[in-house]
Amino acid sequence: MVGVSVRQEAAGRYREWELRDGTCRTWLLRVLVRGLLQVAPLAALLLVGLGVLGGSWPLAAGAVLLGVLVVARIVLTSSVDGVDARLAAHRFPPGHASAVRGRRDAEAAERCAAVWRRERP
Repeated sequence: MVGVSVRQEAAGRYREWELRDGTCRTWLLRVLVRGLLQVAPLAALLLVGLGVLGGSWPLAAGAVLLGVLVVARIVLTSSVDGVDARLAAHRFPPGHASAVRGRRDAEAAERCAAVWRRERP
């Protein structure tokens, strides 16, 4: 019971930050950095372990780099659904972040089209 009330209090406290974090211009970069930071300690441990035990540093660095690239792809693939789920946990409607980003992108496209449609003298 206490866990539910603490979770609801945290959801209310960080609600606006989560909305900004999931809909700002750099939201995709933030998701990518968050995912790479989560895997960084494991990548460093593997790099040192493979380098010391395996002996070939270039091979170890290549293996870790390929692993990090796979993690980056997985993070980017699930980024839209992950951000929408995070906002849904903060009591926003499902798909709210995608809708906000879609409106912002449509407005930017309209402004760009208006600039290019102007008559040239």
